[in-house]
Amino acid sequence: MTKDVTQTNNYTAVNINVLKGLEAVRKRPAMYIGDITSRGLHHLVNEVVDNSIDEALAGYNDRIIVIVNKDNSVTVEDRGRGIPVDMHPEEKRSALEVVMTVLHAGGKFDKDSYKVSGGLHGVGVSVVNALSEWLKVEVYRDGKIYFQEYKRGVPQTKVKEIGNAKNKTGTKITFMPDKEIFKTTKFKFETLAERMRELAYLNKEVMIKLRDEIEDEEETYHYKGGLIEFVKYLDETRSPLHKPVYIEGEKENTPVEIAFEYSDEYADNILSYVNNINTHEGGTHLSGFKTALTRTLNNYAYKNKLIKENSKITLTGDDFREGLTAVISVKVMEPQFEGQTKTKLGNSEVKSAVEMILGEKLSEFLEEHPAIAKKIIEKCSRAAEAREAARKARDLVRRKNALDSMHLPGKLADCSINDPEHCEIYIVEGDSAGGSAKQGRDRRFQAILPLKGKILNVEKAKINKILENNEIKAIVAAIGAGIGYDFSSEKSRYGKIIIMTDADVDGSHIRTLLLTFFYRHMKELIAEGKVYIAQPPLYKIKKGKEEIYAYDDDEREKVLKRFKGNGKNDDEVSEDGTPRGVSISRYKGLGEMNPEQLWETTMNPETRTVLQVNLESAAAADKIFETLMGDAVEPRREFIEKHAKYANLDI
Repeated sequence: MTKDVTQTNNYTAVNINVLKGLEAVRKRPAMYIGDITSRGLHHLVNEVVDNSIDEALAGYNDRIIVIVNKDNSVTVEDRGRGIPVDMHPEEKRSALEVVMTVLHAGGKFDKDSYKVSGGLHGVGVSVVNALSEWLKVEVYRDGKIYFQEYKRGVPQTKVKEIGNAKNKTGTKITFMPDKEIFKTTKFKFETLAERMRELAYLNKEVMIKLRDEIEDEEETYHYKGGLIEFVKYLDETRSPLHKPVYIEGEKENTPVEIAFEYSDEYADNILSYVNNINTHEGGTHLSGFKTALTRTLNNYAYKNKLIKENSKITLTGDDFREGLTAVISVKVMEPQFEGQTKTKLGNSEVKSAVEMILGEKLSEFLEEHPAIAKKIIEKCSRAAEAREAARKARDLVRRKNALDSMHLPGKLADCSINDPEHCEIYIVEGDSAGGSAKQGRDRRFQAILPLKGKILNVEKAKINKILENNEIKAIVAAIGAGIGYDFSSEKSRYGKIIIMTDADVDGSHIRTLLLTFFYRHMKELIAEGKVYIAQPPLYKIKKGKEEIYAYDDDEREKVLKRFKGNGKNDDEVSEDGTPRGVSISRYKGLGEMNPEQLWETTMNPETRTVLQVNLESAAAADKIFETLMGDAVEPRREFIEKHAKYANLDI
């Protein structure tokens, strides 16, 4: 990208609009960044990087460097125009200080500065500043270097000139997340890498360099092929039927980019983005894509007699999407988001823009590449035949009452109230644990479904085979919202689905199988944040009449240190290193806990810990499921070797 440094003169304090003052960010941080766990921590980095991406979208930045420093602070540097530093006409202070200390202040609210801008929350770097122990910013523009430092959002100095920038432009921000705010302040390289990789695919002109000084890891992401390379990455462990198809165009002032290919898989994997935001719940751009894909392929198939006119099977949209991997990226000036997690696009004009561009360009592609077109139609026809077989299988199963919501599985211990919003179901490994859970639960709102053994690996199974699995039939019947293309989360009988398995290798495998099933056939539940993983304790530590549960090794050590300090003989330790008079019980299975213990530690909403499963990075999630549960052995071996150091296995 060639950049005109003089363009910084057109981006000044006048372009910085102030919508609202910085209010109570430190008191209610979750309102601004989602939560104060690891997810919220990493969102701070994303918020700063989004500003640099906005500069790239405006045509002024082609490089971003992200560094986790040895002191656990993070530096984000770009070579955009640099945040304006001149006096703000309304605030009567430097525009840089306004941007860093006032919520919703920035050039992204001025359409002369940014036509489109990314970032889901859009809260701006001021929130990062407010939630940081300290933050330092350097701005390179107009041949000079400007600097300002803050502590918990409060300026420690005025904006001052500290050097000569020569021809360099850009912004460099370094911040230290506040330990008073976040439950953890340790950054994970792979979590950061997922987002940086995704942004690099979506913005092919930008090179993003990520470095972790603590773990000594470094990656550079720069994909000149953009979405084409993104699709190849997603299908790395699959067997594509053809090379990726790339389509781009602009209608209704909406630039549209699409890349897709078909593989020999059964599930589809369609990722949609608006201004670099992953729209988990889809929206109008996804609707336009589906409509145009179905209509265009159908028309081509009948026109070229690839489908017999007297065929008893009619191809549907579901058939045209089987085995499809696609990425849809649109840039919208004023996106309107809706849905459960505010990641569903609502702009009606975007639907027609995507529909028109894909319809026109795909028709041309099919006419120019008849061999590929024939492969695609044949794949879709096989999908239609399998769907028809699955329909017959479903009808047969329904006649046997297994999927009939009026006939719930016999082993389901249902709850007494019927308001889904207040009901939850525990899917429990094993009859023993299921028995304890049934006795220990609150029968008003907690249902228990014990599973026998491991469910089918759905990653490589056709839908009719999936429906023959007894444990899956029980899950589908209990939730009552259908499966696959027939699934509707609105019909779910429970607001929370909680997976509860043993803390051993088999338990981990069963949990992975269940998550794969939900991801592939009830994805809406995950997208809407309704799937959880229970966290039973690993240890019970007892001294005298006092009993404390520890959920990991770190907690166990903290409890042991506390017990070691009580009583005059506590410095004496037994052969295994525990203080005298202290006993440690290691829970290998849920069935080892009695109903009262299971309730107290794992099921009581007042005291339990559950992990919410989310689609923070749908691309990474799809990649992991395909790697772990697919046919390709080598990628699975590499994944296990790379992540083995993070595993806590009890073999």
